[in-house]
Amino acid sequence: MLYDAAEDPATLSPTALREAYEARLRDIVTDHGTETVAAESGVDPADLESLLDGPVPDLSVTDAAAVLALDDDRDAETIVLELRDHLLLAMTTGVVDVDTLASNVDLDRSGQELQQAIEGRTEMTLETLAAIRQFLAARNDR
Repeated sequence: MLYDAAEDPATLSPTALREAYEARLRDIVTDHGTETVAAESGVDPADLESLLDGPVPDLSVTDAAAVLALDDDRDAETIVLELRDHLLLAMTTGVVDVDTLASNVDLDRSGQELQQAIEGRTEMTLETLAAIRQFLAARNDR
């Protein structure tokens, strides 16, 4: 799962957390091969090659979940739904609304835009996920 790719996300920068997500995905692509992952996940082979070459902050959470599903007993949709639930629970636990979230992450997005991404009405990138997850983990670690 993406949200557990790093042991203590509160201690990491958003960039380091995103890199942990990418490392998890990179391991799967390396283990299964780019062609197999592309065929089974539906993710563009060029995106997978970019992932193998280095950082891909604009990789979508949906594509990441499709890759993760190759090594998981859940399908990509379930992985995304669980991730959204995890974020919403962390927001509830930390008593964080989307405007507070927007003002505390370096994403240049409004609270409404973050809400739409968390709810799945717009695509969320790994960069966005990492920034949100890191802030929530730090907030809930207090």
